[in-house]
Amino acid sequence: MLSGKRILLIVGGGIAAYKSLELIRRLRDRGAMVTPVLTRAAEEFVTPLSVAALAGQKVYRDLFDLTDEAEMGHIQLSRSADLVVVAPATADLMGKMAAGLANDLASTLLMATDTPVLLAPAMNVRMWEHPATRRNHACLQQDGIGFVGPAEGSMACGEYGPGRMSEPGEIAAAIETRLSGGPLLGKRIVVTSGPTHEPIDPVRYIANRSSGAQGTAIARALADLGADVVFVTGPADVPPPAGVEVHRVETARQMADAVARALPADAGVFAAAVADWRVANAASSKMKKTAGGLPTMQFAENPDILAGVAQRTTDRPRLVVGFAAETDDVIAHATAKRQRKGCDWIIANDVSPATGIMGGTENAVTLISEAGAETWPRMTKQKVAETLARRIAGALT
Repeated sequence: MLSGKRILLIVGGGIAAYKSLELIRRLRDRGAMVTPVLTRAAEEFVTPLSVAALAGQKVYRDLFDLTDEAEMGHIQLSRSADLVVVAPATADLMGKMAAGLANDLASTLLMATDTPVLLAPAMNVRMWEHPATRRNHACLQQDGIGFVGPAEGSMACGEYGPGRMSEPGEIAAAIETRLSGGPLLGKRIVVTSGPTHEPIDPVRYIANRSSGAQGTAIARALADLGADVVFVTGPADVPPPAGVEVHRVETARQMADAVARALPADAGVFAAAVADWRVANAASSKMKKTAGGLPTMQFAENPDILAGVAQRTTDRPRLVVGFAAETDDVIAHATAKRQRKGCDWIIANDVSPATGIMGGTENAVTLISEAGAETWPRMTKQKVAETLARRIAGALT
């Protein structure tokens, strides 16, 4: 809960501003005190009266309010909160922050604050994917700014893709995580999860039986310990956890690109079941069945995400954790994999059909490190995740 916590909420100018009203309600229900700031553009979408009514506080709008500025009110505002939240964080606000501009109340507060900042981006998919926004996002991450979202979905403009603001419940959960403390507070951790789908043609693909349950549980456990989690997930059966930055991908190459963009990080946990190969000659239209003939597929090797990160000469995470899903000689194969990939730890498990682990609710793992092999008892995947998260916290603190 957020009892007694003070949140400075900056509402940017975008259609997602209407969600800020629900966010205020959820934060107050959790016991937080919310001080709202509206940009001029935000007032085109929500009214100061509605925001003030929900927050139970005065709405701040103008940098040059004579009453407030007689006491340097913008400095007081920027430093009296436990957390500054920007929701929605527009492309304009992100650009101002990255460039160090301060020409209105919102941007001045963000420049003057010595308080942690959490952004919930919201913009058109093309704006989110624009190189300038990607540069600004990376710059802000390096400056220590936290992010929740954006999510992927339908937008008011009719397009579909990443850029949709996270739901108020997810933002509230992220705020609770940021303010709850924990041994991983301030640590950035990349987690991959789920399977990848490698196209054969527009309707068929190569995949595996991974549900994404273990990776999701790990991301949730790390966030519960205070980490800023970047969750890169393939098309998993289970939904991503609340309070983490989610990047959805389909193929191994897309996952490799998403991981590269998420660096630098303090740790990386690579729990995804990434396809080793892809169809090099994938058809652009549906392949038809012909009498007496079988299709010929040519395979190409996918990028090795784990090795690529573990063997980086720059921006290598302090701790790189891989997974080895094996069906025989589990410890031997996993030990060899750790040495071959260059990672710090390998979490090995037996996924042969008799175990029921692949796609199930339990797991039985062995942590393999330079110190040797440590076998854990069979337990739920959530318990495995919590145990691993505590071990990661011990290694990073």
